[in-house]
Amino acid sequence: MKDTICLHTKMEQTQKQPEKKNEERIVRIMSKDVEGGMTLYAGLTKIKGISWALSNALCKLLNLDKKRKIGSLTKDEIEKITQFLKTSQFPKHILNRKSDFKTGEDKHLTGTDLELQTEFDVKRLKKIKSYRGYRHMLGLPARGQRTRGNFRPHKMKGVGIKKKKKITQ
Repeated sequence: MKDTICLHTKMEQTQKQPEKKNEERIVRIMSKDVEGGMTLYAGLTKIKGISWALSNALCKLLNLDKKRKIGSLTKDEIEKITQFLKTSQFPKHILNRKSDFKTGEDKHLTGTDLELQTEFDVKRLKKIKSYRGYRHMLGLPARGQRTRGNFRPHKMKGVGIKKKKKITQ
């Protein structure tokens, strides 16, 4: 009797264990580590320079399932994605670098290329001493935001804002 119960429980335990697929925990795409449990649609947005719209366009143009896990991608598919991102064969309205300042061509930058280019752009603005360059030098917002209540470096109340007095009894 005990033997049959033991066999029965052992069979249930072996059936309950899920079959492991060829999924990796971390996948490296465009020199960025992405968790393997994420979907392809969401995981691609973790790469700097890839938005949700671009991720959607990439999945449609390469005929990849958006709901598929990134860990289940093969090396060929990962290489296909990186090559497609490097050649930037996207519609013009999705690109992040339309009519480049120096070359005048349309391109899409990702990862460290994007970071370096934005850094060079800010340095150029500072060098020519434009309004945006001055705002970057002072550490203030460069796009017209109001600064009275926000962007305070030490979070102290300024002129026109009264401090609360303690009530003494």
